Amino acid sequence: MSSPPLPPSPGRPPPSQTGQVVGLAFAGAFGYWVVNVVVGLAVLRVGSAAGIGVGAAFLALGALGGGVVLVLRRKPWALGLGLGLMIGWASASIVSAGFCTGLNPDLYS
Repeated sequence: MSSPPLPPSPGRPPPSQTGQVVGLAFAGAFGYWVVNVVVGLAVLRVGSAAGIGVGAAFLALGALGGGVVLVLRRKPWALGLGLGLMIGWASASIVSAGFCTGLNPDLYS
C-alpha cells in the first residue's frame, strides 16, 4: 500500500502530473472509440435518418460536451479524460471522413 503524497515544501515546486493527464487522455480517446463502435452499430441497425441524427448528436454531445465539462473541473484526472474524449471524437471524424460520427450522412446511402 502506498503512503499518501507529501505536501509541497516551501522550497520545491509541487510534483508534475503530466504523466497522469497524458495517460488519461489516451484512456479517454480509447473509451470514446469503444462507445463510438457501440453507437455506430446501433445506428446502422436502426437504419433511418432519424437514427443517424440521434446517434450523431449523442456522440457529439457526449464527447464534446462531456469533454468541456471535465476540462472545466481543473483536476488532472478530469483534464486528461476530457481532452481524451474530444481527441477521440476528432480523430474518429478525421479518420472516417465523418462516417463514424455522423458528420457526413451522405456516405450512408
